[in-house]
Amino acid sequence: MVDRFTIEIIRNAAIFASEEMGVVLRNTAYSPNIKDRLDHTCSILTPSGELAAQAEHIPVHLGSMAIGVKNTLDYLKKEGTYLEPGDIIMVNDPYIAGTHLNDITLLKPVYSNEKLVAIVADKAHHVDVGGFVPGSLGGNVSELLQEGVVIPPVKIAERGKLRKDLIKIIAENVRTPEYFKGDLRAQIAALNVGERRILELVGKYGVNILLEAWDEILGYTERYTKNRIRSLGRFGRFEAEDYLELNDRILKLKVLLEIKGSGEITVDFSGTDEQVEAPINAVYGVTVAATSFAIKSVIDPEMPVNHGFYRAVNIFAPLGTIVNPKKPVPVSGGNTETSQRIADVVFRALAKVFPERVPAASCGTMTNVTMGGVTDERRWAFYETIGCGSGGRPSSDGIDGVHTNMTNTLNTPIERIEADYPVIMVEYRLRKDSEGSGTFRGGLGITRAFKLAKGKATITVLAERCKTSPWGLKKGLPGERAKHYVIKKDGSVIELECKESITIEEGDIVYINTPGGGGYGDPCKRKREFILKDLDEERISLERARSKYCFSP
Repeated sequence: MVDRFTIEIIRNAAIFASEEMGVVLRNTAYSPNIKDRLDHTCSILTPSGELAAQAEHIPVHLGSMAIGVKNTLDYLKKEGTYLEPGDIIMVNDPYIAGTHLNDITLLKPVYSNEKLVAIVADKAHHVDVGGFVPGSLGGNVSELLQEGVVIPPVKIAERGKLRKDLIKIIAENVRTPEYFKGDLRAQIAALNVGERRILELVGKYGVNILLEAWDEILGYTERYTKNRIRSLGRFGRFEAEDYLELNDRILKLKVLLEIKGSGEITVDFSGTDEQVEAPINAVYGVTVAATSFAIKSVIDPEMPVNHGFYRAVNIFAPLGTIVNPKKPVPVSGGNTETSQRIADVVFRALAKVFPERVPAASCGTMTNVTMGGVTDERRWAFYETIGCGSGGRPSSDGIDGVHTNMTNTLNTPIERIEADYPVIMVEYRLRKDSEGSGTFRGGLGITRAFKLAKGKATITVLAERCKTSPWGLKKGLPGERAKHYVIKKDGSVIELECKESITIEEGDIVYINTPGGGGYGDPCKRKREFILKDLDEERISLERARSKYCFSP
């Protein structure tokens, strides 16, 4: 039996290998979305596809990886396809891979003397995968095929030989083939590094010890999770509701969370609205990712995460609902927007049992913005998500202008945008008075504005919290809602829905105003020194200080 010290060495080595894979992917990627924004994730899995180690990358990717790789292996088995040394599988079908079409997942089996010892995998958001609009995240789409090319699990490398014909076919169906091919090569490079690090562990400890270590690592996390839940000593059933927005109606998410004395947690989304022909359906992998993120954040933010965690947390999402849809409804915003609301509603339920551990709602949206067109005979596509305010906390303010909860990316540097695209940035600042007022206020949202410098382009906003507000806790007030619009070059203004694709022309300016986080606690109990600091730094106005915080100069 392998000793605990060796297990710990292997566990940390696998985590480090995942991190190194991410560094390689970032450094060799072509697109700003991966190289600059770091919209990618890397993991190590057991031979059966159970998550063994992961890097600190994108939460919605990480949680879904545990589902997506398992689904992919099951698909290959049913198809009679076997993983051989040197093979690389590519998949982006959300109903298998677990997120949305832009996220292309690659996985590679790691063999030692014909013995499968691990699987290395990475997932990266490609800026365009075809479909109805540039960037592939359409605000008005009604079916999956309108969101881009659907790739079922397929070998893009067979025994080490790359299938250039298949890559060429896919590249011809996206708007930015140079980014697609370059980022795909970066993903392959990352897999090769992960494979090399696993084989180094085999060389040091042997196959049998490594395989035994995987089992022990997962078993330890299962025991740790259950013990941690039991130690908190708060059991029972807790319900919550929150809401998603379509342009013409509001949809409900409902959750029942049961914390058991056995150390297990069951999460049931029965009562959630049915799937819709709009891009906000979240496939099951997304629901698992968002739910597990919220639970882990509350019960123990520092705990290790691997497949052992999912042995203690059971998630039921009724088939045919917006949290577990049936193909072929579109899902692009389910990955980015519904994932945020799933986290919100689970946090809201947890706040009833752990009020001292749960913050008010963060902004609740990734605020996706895609643009693209043809300029000087060059086809281009741009994508980014824009930060917002996080929720006020039981002992401190929320954070201003940050990506929250299910996303963990950076902004796109202005210099990179203006160098690569026909776009000029005209404003980028914190959004004054957007916070949810409270004893501890929510974080401020962001105002980001850009002008189209040449030609025409299609712009899509796929966001949330235009109609509903990020909620406060303990008498804290909601954060301000999102507000997006276009100022035409003739001075007229077009208000944008939170989910909309429109054509803009040279000289038009697009304004994106993201929501603030909810407040925590009675605003009238906020310390005067904090209010004065916010006034001095122009985070809030004097009028707001008077009306929301009971402030007298």
